[in-house]
Amino acid sequence: MERYKILVTPTASFGKYSDAFSRLKSAGLEVILSPYSHPLKEEELKEFISQVDGIIVGLDPITPSLLEEAKRLRVISKHGVGVDNIAVEEATRRRIVVANAPGTNDDSVADLAFAFVLSLARHIPRACWSMREEKWEKFVGVEINGKTLGVVGVGRIGKKVIRRSWGFDMEILAHDVFPDQNLAQKWQFSYVSLEKLLRESDFITLHIPLTQETRGFIGGKELSLMKRSAYLINTARGGIVDEEALYRALKEGIIAGAALDVFSQEPPGSSPLMDLENVIATPHMASDTKEAIRRMDVVSVENVIRVLRGDPPLSAVNVVEKI
Repeated sequence: MERYKILVTPTASFGKYSDAFSRLKSAGLEVILSPYSHPLKEEELKEFISQVDGIIVGLDPITPSLLEEAKRLRVISKHGVGVDNIAVEEATRRRIVVANAPGTNDDSVADLAFAFVLSLARHIPRACWSMREEKWEKFVGVEINGKTLGVVGVGRIGKKVIRRSWGFDMEILAHDVFPDQNLAQKWQFSYVSLEKLLRESDFITLHIPLTQETRGFIGGKELSLMKRSAYLINTARGGIVDEEALYRALKEGIIAGAALDVFSQEPPGSSPLMDLENVIATPHMASDTKEAIRRMDVVSVENVIRVLRGDPPLSAVNVVEKI
């Protein structure tokens, strides 16, 4: 293979649990590692983008203006699934292949979503910090056995969350734009309107992509429909939830609490959500398990290698016409 240069941005995790670097080297690719420990900003990406033929990207913004600088770029391989940080339409126009790694982190994300259910129900983070402060407080929670779990988005991850709920005898209400009634009958759950799901669920977990249609999907109106005792969980994308409306709902007791792994701005900085005791916040870590990272490494590397040798990627996001 011709000597191509590849930029790798998710340096904190990439190659740590796999042979990703040796696979790239064996393919004759020269790897350029991001010198930064954080997701690169647009200006930081501009330092490299004109020099490389491929990029393995994490949460870094691949914008239309950035792609104007990418004269050599042939492939953008997402080290993950969601591509809302990539200007896919502009990449397609410039005949740059965009690929991702679907299915690699489904179990990891579903695990965290359900960990949030348990943590919210029993106030585990608050109890832990209380103990660290040498207090001996009691935190009265609720059982999740028999409670209603609302699953918004029954794709790969949503399905796995439903499977995890079986051991707790939870009733499942689901909402999806493409309901699979055969699956619902087989797994004994119900597809309902979003309004019904919001009104009747004790825990609501979001598993939909961030698109123009889903931005602000959960806002003030939707939050007002929820039970005062209900909890909202978001391990999908921050922009799906109107964070100002969520803050008001949590502050005013419209809902009982929320668990958030994702934010409209990451890191969230001085977001007022961080000041609320009824919020559990984690740093976009749903995919951060050794197993998921290993699988993402393998697929993202293979996508790059295949495209640069003239083959289609394992999982294409766009369709690029060959010149």
